[in-house]
Amino acid sequence: MKESTAELQEAQRISHVGNWQLDVATNHVVWSDELYRMFGLNSKLPPPNYAEHFRLFTSESWERLSASMLRIQKTGDPYELELEMVRANGECRWMLARGEALRNTSGAITTLRGVAMDITERKSAEEQIKHLSDYDTLTQLPNRRLLMDRLKHATASSSRSKKNCALLFIDLDNFKTLNDILGHDIGDMLLKKVAERLSACIREGDTVARLGGDEFVIILENMSENVLEAANQVEMVGFKILTTLNHPYDLAGNHHISTPSIGITLFSGHMESMEALLKRADIAMYQAKKAGRNTLRFYDPEMQAAVIARAALEDDLRHALAKNQFKLYFQLQANHNRQITGAEVLLRWQCPKRGLVPPLDFIPLAEETGQILPIGQWVLETACAQLKLWEGNSLTRDLQLAVNVSARQFHQADYVEQVCKVLRSSAIKPDRLKLELTESLVLDSIEDTIIKMHALSEIGVHFSMDDFGIGYSSLSYLTQLPFDQLKIDQSFVRNISVKPSNEVIVQTIIGMAKSLRMDVIAEGVETEAQLAFLEQHGCIAYQGYLFSRPVPLEAFEQLLNQTHSYPKYSVA
Repeated sequence: MKESTAELQEAQRISHVGNWQLDVATNHVVWSDELYRMFGLNSKLPPPNYAEHFRLFTSESWERLSASMLRIQKTGDPYELELEMVRANGECRWMLARGEALRNTSGAITTLRGVAMDITERKSAEEQIKHLSDYDTLTQLPNRRLLMDRLKHATASSSRSKKNCALLFIDLDNFKTLNDILGHDIGDMLLKKVAERLSACIREGDTVARLGGDEFVIILENMSENVLEAANQVEMVGFKILTTLNHPYDLAGNHHISTPSIGITLFSGHMESMEALLKRADIAMYQAKKAGRNTLRFYDPEMQAAVIARAALEDDLRHALAKNQFKLYFQLQANHNRQITGAEVLLRWQCPKRGLVPPLDFIPLAEETGQILPIGQWVLETACAQLKLWEGNSLTRDLQLAVNVSARQFHQADYVEQVCKVLRSSAIKPDRLKLELTESLVLDSIEDTIIKMHALSEIGVHFSMDDFGIGYSSLSYLTQLPFDQLKIDQSFVRNISVKPSNEVIVQTIIGMAKSLRMDVIAEGVETEAQLAFLEQHGCIAYQGYLFSRPVPLEAFEQLLNQTHSYPKYSVA
């Protein structure tokens, strides 16, 4: 008997198979020596109890094993599981676990027993085989098979999210020449380095794959729902790739410069087959080749034209500040007595090639590219310099200028210091400056906002909440912020006498401002009827075409100088 037991244990050791048995009535467990060895435990100790058992597996494997053990005790159904175990030394290995139930003559389950086999080598081999089937052996990037699977997933995901995705087809220019001159080993070295650089250019969740030869494909997911915005996002990635791949390569002592040609197509949902999408990107890549190489092209000609136009606009915008092409326009703000109390300064771009560029055409671009920072600083400095010039004139020295602040500006770490520096250098009274912040800006980082607003408010700077009513302001936050004024958005003012609901909103904002002891100003006032409604309900400050359009400084000062002879206005 001892000999047969020893032979069984030796057979289990050789085959890496252990067994166990549980008496259901007593909960007594018996483990074979090989099962102890499998987990790296001392066989002289009793088997781990249930509470200790979970430490022998990863959390996911333990959940599956626990569910199977509960089920087998209730139903007697056998199980077979592949589980990831954790040995005593922390090493993770794989086991194949099987369990079954034994019943007595009356059908009651009396015993549970099972076997476990170490299948780590088999799992490793399976993973290697799968890796070989899914990944390129040279670059370790996904190959065509895995690319098509990822592309299928991307189309399904975009169908649900409604977001655009992009496919970029990348071909290395003159790669064959490198292979012919320096040999395939050097060519392979370049391909591996290109793969590394491409992988560094994309986000986690995107895919870069090698189709074969010197052809690479990138899938970008979760772009904007707006097609043009998505195209702009993809273009930025494309130019990043161009810049990255243009850096010189050291190929076994050979200094080499390689450039790519990139074709791009956008897609959303299952509008095209996988092969059709690849074909579109491939066609766009050849358009990039024809355009002189080392560039990118979109498959859609209209989109390509839009991207080119945006790039040209960005280039012109980049030089506009240095070339003094920006101007400040002033839209007067008045009270119920038609007295001019100040103005909102509005940025205008007078481009020699484009004429007067509408703010909506360049402000979002300036925000996106970061150019809003130097531009916003120029606006603040110019407005404060103008206030200083007005101090010497009794007609203008009490006027207040409102300056819009972008989120990107305000959330700079040193924004408070920037404003203080401008106030010191211009030597104006801080209460002559009013900063207009939007609701979204305020709530974007509320703790930071509170600190900065209070710091500037303490030195006398005033604040107005712009476009109030269209965002999601929290009253609890509003009470913590030192706003001096709420500005009723023009969309509500425009619909006074048109939509009763908007009239209710306007009255509510006016009442709220009074309760919070804030001033309230209405923008977009264009008719006498709107003005009468606002006056009737307690709003006594206005801005809009009924009073004046935004005008250049000269026209605004002319308007101020006419107040004595022009009875429509006076200066407060």
